[in-house]
Order: sequence, then C-alpha cells, then structure tokens
Amino acid sequence: MRYRRARVAGGTYFFTVTLADRSQDLLTRHIDALRAAFRAVHQRHPFRIPAIVVLPEHLHCIWQLPQGDCAYPPRWALIKSGFSRALDDCEPVSLSRHLKRERGIWQRRYWEHCIRDADDLQRHIDYIHFNPVKHGHARCPAEWPFSSIHRHIAQGLLPVDWAGGGT
Repeated sequence: MRYRRARVAGGTYFFTVTLADRSQDLLTRHIDALRAAFRAVHQRHPFRIPAIVVLPEHLHCIWQLPQGDCAYPPRWALIKSGFSRALDDCEPVSLSRHLKRERGIWQRRYWEHCIRDADDLQRHIDYIHFNPVKHGHARCPAEWPFSSIHRHIAQGLLPVDWAGGGT
C-alpha cells in the first residue's frame, strides 16, 4: 500500500517517528547511534533541523529541505536503517517483517505535517521543546538533555526559564 504524503519542494516539515515497542528506551539509551545515523544521512542528503527532541521511544523534529528537494522519505529510511544496524539483534521480529528483511525496532510509518507559515512553525517548535514535560520525563523543558531547546537558549532565542524552565 502506498501512502499519500505532502510533498513540497524546499518545504519545512514536522515529524513524529516512533519505536515499534513503545515500552523501550532505545532512542535515549543509544543516543550516539541515533546521532551518527542523522549525521551520516545529513552529509549525503543535506537538510536543516530547526528543532528536535528525542524521547526514549519516539522523537519529534522539524526539517527544512533544500530548495527544489522534497525527498524526506528516503532520508527517514536511511536514518532508521542506520540506527537499526548499529544495534544488536535483540528485538522480536514478526513473520511479516522477517519476510521483508525488516527489524522490529521502528514503527513502519511516521507522522509528517507540512508547516504552513511562521505561526505554525513556532507552535510546532514549542510543542517539540515542551514534549519531555508533557510525557513526564522532565519538570521543565531545559532539564531534558536530548532537545534542541539548549541550542535555542544558547542562541538567545529562548530564555532558560521558558515554560517554567531554569537550572
């Protein structure tokens, strides 16, 4: 089955990507492998990441693709497979996944939303930065180590105490 996805060349997209087993903590436990997968894909297929947060079992991020480029599905496939290859084979694999030579780490699909305007972008950036608090991983956004909020604070885009934060 082919899924219809928004395709805007040079577009800005919000993504939610999730592990197949939501009880796992693979993304934060193996954060270096995830970062390496992102870096490897970024080197071959550039894109900007205005905001990202990595939680134990899912991540949210915003990508800005280069002018004329709308190829985010191959980028995600490469990131997911690069991360998966870096991990030991330990997860259960269904027959369906086995026949397709897939690991059982990621949900097959992901959520994407094409950002419409500056207000939509800001709402999604705020959502990303507040997500660790929403899920009970931190008392304030600045406490969560796997978030672009730290870059935004360092660049003066957000105060340290944004949304009740502070250290």
